[in-house]
Amino acid sequence: MSLWEQDACEPWDAALAEYPRTIEARGGERLHALDRWYHEDLPAAVHARKPAHLTGDELVQLVRWKMGRGIWRPNNLQLAATNSDEDVAAATREGLAAAPDLLAPVRAIARLRGVGAATASAVLAAIFPESYPFLEDVIAAQIPTLGPPAFTPRYYVAYASAIRDRAAVLAAVCPHQPWTPHAVDLALWAVAET
Repeated sequence: MSLWEQDACEPWDAALAEYPRTIEARGGERLHALDRWYHEDLPAAVHARKPAHLTGDELVQLVRWKMGRGIWRPNNLQLAATNSDEDVAAATREGLAAAPDLLAPVRAIARLRGVGAATASAVLAAIFPESYPFLEDVIAAQIPTLGPPAFTPRYYVAYASAIRDRAAVLAAVCPHQPWTPHAVDLALWAVAET
C-alpha cells in the first residue's frame, strides 16, 4: 500500500521524519543547508517585508533548492536570474497577496522568466506551508486521482486541493503533528526518494 493510501499516523510520521536524511542523501551538506534556508531563513525574511515579497537573489536561490531536489535545468536557472529585482518583487508581492487562492498566486508568480507552476508553488509552500504544497512530479505520481503529472496552473489546483484534503484528514487523525499541505508533500517526497 502506498503512503498516499495510508490512514494511520505511523507511516506518515515515519516518512516525514525521514525527510532530513533524504535531503542529506540526495545532495549532501550543500542541499541540507539550502533546505534549511528555504524552510527557515526565507520565510522569516519574506514575512518581515511589508508587503511580503521575494528578491531576485532569493528567487534564484529558491530555484537552486528546487533543482537540487529534482532535475537540474540550467536554462531555467539562467532565465530566473535575468529577472530584475523589481519584477521579482512585483510578481511575488501580487502572488503572495492573493493567498490562499490556489490559482491566482501561481499565475502571478509564473509570469517571471524561468518560473512555471512548480517554482511558483515552491515560493508559496515556503511562505505559506499551511496552505500550499510544492508541486513535484514524484509527489504527483503518488496521487492516483490526478493522472499524469503536469506543470500547469490548472493541474496545480487539482494537486494542491488533493494534498490540502489529505493534510486536513491527517491533522484530524494525527493531532500530535502539524500536518500542513507542505508537510504532506515533504513526506511524499521522502518516500519517493528512498
